[in-house]
Parts: sequence; C-alpha cells; structure tokens
Amino acid sequence: MNIQTALITALLLACTWSFGQKNTIEKRLDSLFSALTVQNQFNGSVLIAEKGKISYKSGKGYSNELTKEMNSSKTIFELASCSKQFTGVGIALLHRENKLNYTDDITTYLPELSSFKGVTIYDLLRHMSGIPEFLGGFERDWQNTRIATNQDVINYYAERKDTLEFTPRSEHRYTNTNYVLLAAIIERVSGKKWGDYLSEKIFKPLKMTQTFVYNRRLEPKKIKNYAYGYSWVNNSFEKATEDDKKIGHMMVYYMDGIYGAAKINSTVEDLYKWINAIKNNELLTKQEFEEVMGITQTTKGEKVDYGFGFDVRKGDNSISFGHTGSWDGYITLIHYNSKKDRTIIVLNNFKNGVCPYESITEILDNKPSSNEFVKKIDLSEDKIKQFTGEYIDPSDSTQKHIISYLDGHLVYNTDKLAWDMRFFPSSENTFQAIRQGGTNGVMEFTKQGDGAMRLEMSMYGRVIGQGVRN
Repeated sequence: MNIQTALITALLLACTWSFGQKNTIEKRLDSLFSALTVQNQFNGSVLIAEKGKISYKSGKGYSNELTKEMNSSKTIFELASCSKQFTGVGIALLHRENKLNYTDDITTYLPELSSFKGVTIYDLLRHMSGIPEFLGGFERDWQNTRIATNQDVINYYAERKDTLEFTPRSEHRYTNTNYVLLAAIIERVSGKKWGDYLSEKIFKPLKMTQTFVYNRRLEPKKIKNYAYGYSWVNNSFEKATEDDKKIGHMMVYYMDGIYGAAKINSTVEDLYKWINAIKNNELLTKQEFEEVMGITQTTKGEKVDYGFGFDVRKGDNSISFGHTGSWDGYITLIHYNSKKDRTIIVLNNFKNGVCPYESITEILDNKPSSNEFVKKIDLSEDKIKQFTGEYIDPSDSTQKHIISYLDGHLVYNTDKLAWDMRFFPSSENTFQAIRQGGTNGVMEFTKQGDGAMRLEMSMYGRVIGQGVRN
C-alpha cells in the first residue's frame, strides 16, 4: 500500500467513524425525546448543535390540540422568561447609542416611580433592585376588568408608593418587575414600542424572521405554525390552555398585555441564529459582550451569576450562558457552553414538559445514561389499581394521602389540597412523578406483614411523606 492509498484509507475510516458517532448521538437523542413524549414529559421542539453543526433537530407532539398540527423545528413558541435576554441586550444597544447609562437612576426615565429612587438600570438588569414582584401584589389587586399592560404596572406602584423590599445592590432577588420596567425604559428612550425596537435592532439584522413580540389575548392574530401553551384539565389527560374554562387560570389572560419579562415568540431555528450572533460578536462587540455577561456581587459580598437577562457561569477561559422560562403552559431552555461550543435549545408548549439538560449532555459526551428520567413500564390496570385508596400518616392521623387511578397512572391528592399529581409505573411497586421541571418524585408501595399497604413518597431520594392503608 503506497502513502497516497494509506492516507485515503485513513481519511475514509475517520469519516466513517465520525458519521457513525453522529448517527449514534442522533439516535440516542431521538430515543430520549421520543420516550419523554410517550411519558407525557415532553411536547415541543428541540435543537442541539456542537462546533457549528446541528447534532439534532426535531419536534414532538401537537402544537395545536384542536387541529392536531405537529410541532417541528419551525414551530413558534412563547419564550416566557427566555425573553429577558433580548430586553437586556436591547438596553445594551441603547447604551451603545449613548441614549442611557447603566448607572442612571430609573426615575430619570420613569419619574412616576419616585418611591423607587436609588434604583439604577444596572440594578434592574441584575435583579438587585429591591422592587416587588408584580406577580404578587399587582396580580392579586388587579380587578380583572381588562387585560393589564406595562403602564398599568407602573401606575400601580406609582399610586401605592411602595417602599423597596431591600436596599438596592444589597441582595440578588429574581423579580419579573425589573424587566417589565426595562421594557418601559426602552420605549421611553427609543420612542418606539418595545417589540418594534427589538425587531429593528435585533430580529431583522439577524434574519430572525419568525421572532416577534406577541400578546395573543390583547392583540390576537392568525399565526402560521404557532404552538399554544397547554396544561392538563383536572383529573384528566385532556389538554387545554390555562385560560380555558375547563382550567380557569385567568391570571395568564389578564396579565397578557405585560411584556419585557416575557412575550417574545420564536422558533428553535431562529434562536440558534441568536446564540451564534451573540457568541461570535456579530451583534455585540467583545467589550459589550463582557458587560452583558458580567458577574458581579452584592454589597454584602454575595456572588451574582446573572448578566443582562442571562444566567452566566465562567471557568478557565470558558463561559456558559442562557436562561430558562415557565409561563402560560410553556417551558423553555436556551443554553450555550463555550468550552464545548455547544448550543441546547428546548421549547415545550406543555406545562409539565421538561428540558432534559443533564441527559442531553451525557449523550453528547458519549457517556452512559444516569437515568435522569426513569422509563415507564407496562403494568396492567389491576396491578396499578391495587395501590389506590386513602393512606393515613401514622405519625399524624389528620394527614391523609388520596391515591386514585387515571388511564394507566396513579394520581396523588390529599383531603385538604387537590395536587392532581400524576405518576406512571416504573416498577411493580414504584411510580414516577410527571411534574413541571422534571422533579424527581417517587411513590413506593410496600405490603406489610399485617396485610396493610404502606406508601412512602420521596423526592431526590429523601422521604417527604408516608401513609398506611389498612
């Protein structure tokens, strides 16, 4: 074999190995998301990329439960709190234009909020302001006669003249109100609506053609490939929007006109363009990037790993940044790791959906699964129903756990509170929780010597509740 032939053979072998590895990774990722979909733990779209190449892109489940349209990589989702990063970068772009300074007091732009004097734009960006969470007092006091807007939030705090919950910069406390006020500042400084400014400065330049601000109750439109956010109807596996009368969570309806902390809609493909632009300094200069991703600390010395709408972690010559979101039946994750040059984007349009970050990274790193998500097993109806009934806490007879059966699952409630938590069988006597965020809840049943059935409920291996059914 001559040298030229040997080189060609080696190259072909390397390409074959690379293709085989990519094929294996893609299959494992699809197996993960297919299993989660079957187990009611995922319903949405996902895009995963490494070193500039997409490793996996897919959609699972329905974007619209009525029309049965399927999710795909082109489906448009509400980003929930992942919207904050766009608001943060919007502020950075206004700073570039010398239209504001990060150290400016917010009353310079929002003079109505005189009781919040001393709070700077930096404090809003990094959640160090001390301003109350509007999804609290404002939400409770709103009379629900119409859909609230950002100006309604501003008016509410202006009239109440609330004091700050802590001295600015003394604590870090994540508060959606901070980014509602930042959106208002963008509007007052730019003279444009928040969505129009972001479209002009970010979405259009980056060719994010399927990304926009959308308040679907306040200003409804017909949008192609749109995913509605869903929750389960109580004691049923039927899905409905949260403001559907079958569910009746009208807060999402009446808070629909408030933006800045949420309300950007996009696709996994557009968000990949966004991450590439941010990491490659196509939108921000290196200096601006460092400012946006800056890690700071409170006046008490507490480290604050939060930049301008990004959760940030830094290591030796590496950085990871992103955000998660949860609102109105949507669960979202956008994450980038510079060490691996890895992008992970997961968008759910189901309240109980999960973003299996750990499982994804294990697959990409070619590691065995740590069983972050336990697989469902087939168990007959009779074998599942044997565990239903009322379980009384042996140490407190007033604590009653109510276990019922629903379509191949066990459902947990108490006599005092309707939890409506669903569990699927993971063994002959253990049941895994389907819960928002993938909380690792487990119910284990054991038949005692006296014939009584014992229930232990654990979370991450720690027992948090127990009961006995005679």
